[in-house]
Amino acid sequence: MTMEVVCEGHVEEVAVTTSRFSKWRAAIAPLLFLTPALVALIGFRLLPAGWLVQQSLSGPDGEFAGLDNFAFLFASPTFAKTLHATLTFVAVTVPLQTAVAFGLALLFAENSRLVSLLRVMVFLPVFIPSSVAAILWGAAYRPQGLANALLRSVGVSAQPFLTSPDQALISITVMSSWIGCGFWMVFLIGGLKDIPRDLYEAASIDGAGKLSSLWHITIPLMRRPLAFVIVADTVAAFLLFAPIALLTRGGPSGSTQLIMYDVYQQAYFFNDVPLAAAEGLTLMVIMMIVILVQFRLLSRETQL
Repeated sequence: MTMEVVCEGHVEEVAVTTSRFSKWRAAIAPLLFLTPALVALIGFRLLPAGWLVQQSLSGPDGEFAGLDNFAFLFASPTFAKTLHATLTFVAVTVPLQTAVAFGLALLFAENSRLVSLLRVMVFLPVFIPSSVAAILWGAAYRPQGLANALLRSVGVSAQPFLTSPDQALISITVMSSWIGCGFWMVFLIGGLKDIPRDLYEAASIDGAGKLSSLWHITIPLMRRPLAFVIVADTVAAFLLFAPIALLTRGGPSGSTQLIMYDVYQQAYFFNDVPLAAAEGLTLMVIMMIVILVQFRLLSRETQL
């Protein structure tokens, strides 16, 4: 009788221990899978962001300077011109790329050999690194380059492109759109393929034409993919760096001096890390606002 009680007690103790171990393993296993992502998040996001804030509040000798860097930054006519050039670039580039990408998506949404070939050709520039694309377009924008050769063939005189304050920024916009339109087109094609074909068939039976179906069916149901493309493209436009660094270096006359390149200059040319950090933090705040707008747009329910 005593042996039976002891055995039963031992079995119950083992069962409790096994249950506790299973619960502990179930709780710790997700943490082990998340550890690499958490380490990357802390090492590559949170710590650099903390360092950026600390540097932006420091003086040239490392002393605490409060908001002096931000006060100097927003009182500077140079930064005002940089901010104006950046906002102008974003305001022109994002609508242009979104409209062209949406038009290409409408043209290439159907599956056929010819459409697939054209879709691949439009998407090919995405595989070219931005630095290589900048060099190629820099050669095309030269006085004797391909762009002016094409203009002369239709009777238009050669254009200065990158050496003109009036044309340099739009020339960079064209170059970046050459890469961006094919990239954003892929997202929009995916959105178009998610629209049920039954809606178009019902609209056709009711006598709706292609323009009416586009306006009342396609655009409302594409609002979320379009919102994603617009916001993501805005972030990409704010972060543009390589073409400016390789082709114009902010010139001529500061017409292409975008914020990212100005941060680079402040840190590595003028060795003013606190001011560069303040400018980078300002850019980061703008990015956070854009991300909040993105979540706001993507969280809304689509309404017809």
